[in-house]
Amino acid sequence: MPLPPAPRRRADRLTPETLAAPAPAAVRATAHAEKIPTLQLVPATAPGVQPAAPATPIAARASETAPTPAAPRARAARPSSRKQPSAHAPSATKAPTSASASAPKKRRATGPSKLFVLDTNVLLHDPSCLFRFEEHDIFLPMVVLEELDAHKKGTTEVARNGRQASRTLDALAALHAGDMALGLRLDATGQRTAKGHLFFQTAPLDYPLPTSLPPGKADNQILGVVEALRKLHAPREVVLVSKDINMRVKARALGLTAEDYQNDKVLEDGDLLYAGVLALPPDFWSRAGKHIESWQNGAHTYYRIGGPLVAQLLINQFVYFEAPGEPSLFARVVEIRDKSAVLQTLTDYGSPKNAVWGVTTRNREQNFAMNLLMDPNIDFVTLAGTAGTGKTLMALAAGLTQVLDERRYTEIIMTRATVSVGEDIGFLPGTEEEKMGPWMGALDDNLEFLAKGDGGNAGEWGRAATNELIRSRIKIKSMNFMRGRTFLNKYVIIDEAQNLTPKQMKTLVTRAGPGTKIICMGNLAQIDTPYLTEGSSGLTYAVDRFKGWPHSGHITLARGERSRLADFASEVL
Repeated sequence: MPLPPAPRRRADRLTPETLAAPAPAAVRATAHAEKIPTLQLVPATAPGVQPAAPATPIAARASETAPTPAAPRARAARPSSRKQPSAHAPSATKAPTSASASAPKKRRATGPSKLFVLDTNVLLHDPSCLFRFEEHDIFLPMVVLEELDAHKKGTTEVARNGRQASRTLDALAALHAGDMALGLRLDATGQRTAKGHLFFQTAPLDYPLPTSLPPGKADNQILGVVEALRKLHAPREVVLVSKDINMRVKARALGLTAEDYQNDKVLEDGDLLYAGVLALPPDFWSRAGKHIESWQNGAHTYYRIGGPLVAQLLINQFVYFEAPGEPSLFARVVEIRDKSAVLQTLTDYGSPKNAVWGVTTRNREQNFAMNLLMDPNIDFVTLAGTAGTGKTLMALAAGLTQVLDERRYTEIIMTRATVSVGEDIGFLPGTEEEKMGPWMGALDDNLEFLAKGDGGNAGEWGRAATNELIRSRIKIKSMNFMRGRTFLNKYVIIDEAQNLTPKQMKTLVTRAGPGTKIICMGNLAQIDTPYLTEGSSGLTYAVDRFKGWPHSGHITLARGERSRLADFASEVL
């Protein structure tokens, strides 16, 4: 008597009876894990029920992959009475796509992807933040879209960022004809580094919050959304991203994971900022002295050095050597080729015969900075330092010398970020320069010093020029009207640059035309702009991006020269 066919062979035949019959749980789980590589939703489970039930695939995601014979059977096998999860958020796990399965060596090994819930201030701070989370998914609560709409009007930087974020969301939504609740691919607009998806809140969420948190406040509604998503998609990690410190503190008090938006930071630690100066090792002359080539060209001496030290050098970086009983060396790197570098000695602006508009440098870093300010081949100079280090005074003295004496530039243009330290004084009357007058107290103080000279030792032009002649060559401009302008043969000073965002810094630096020199100055310890830190300041951004460019230079001034009282106050207060 012949044996009956095995059960597994009957299951392989696609008949109406087998399609209608519910498949076992193991078969359904296998079909979802191997045949339908889609993002899945983990349904909320009742108390006492194990969360091992099979996840429901999103139909729109299944359409992205090639259909398989097992896929219809797995979808048809779902009982109609099962409680379906709401399709308003991504799931806890994401199965690999067919492309990643064929090339496993390119798969990321960073663990499961996270779900980041963005606060409104992150979008207003960086409109391109949607594409900075790599393979992770992003969720936007509905209240965030409401707040984004409320901030889009006006001409401020926040309003411009809000409009840009809205345009980005609209572009992503326009490329997806399906339901937005199923997720938008972040790489659809060409941002290949963003591998995740963007989800919107399309259904109400049930989230219990403490009674001390009023539900009508937007921050508390966002916290509630994070709490609901955390319970719905456990064990997947749900993270709140916010620039608001109090928001992050409240989230951690509720047991939620919260982080600051770190992608805008150029440096994690302010101590890692490029200083522009490198001290040569104590055995520099004894080890490299026999292999150094030197020659004279004009007033400068050049040294060609080699060895492992060259790998640490950058173009226009200053090096110095000071040791008892050894000849000192103060030089600038002017050429790096293969495994050798060329050092050029400096002009000593600390000597009275090399005074710049009656100003002589008082320490090593000031002399380095003056060499950059007076070099016509350097188009962009950044100066950082604490209060009283002489940033504004040296920049003005170098500018007046090159405008009035050498006629290298036609005029000096000075601007600064108008961020108040305390309460604002309201609207200011008068013209543009009159409105900028209260912000330019540092300019007036330094011009008063330069006009009369230090102890009567001013240069010939400094003694003869009047305040009217000096001020006729200095124009004070507001940053609000810089967009679209082009400066030709101008000497531009940007004061208090630490309060600028990277976008504002780019707007100002790109105004430079032929023959223009730009000097950015600031103290990273005195940032007054909200949500701006030492790591994300526009000054830090410019220093890091321009280092090593042959026509730029940076110096961090270390010692104050204002007065002994100011120096002591900078250290102890």
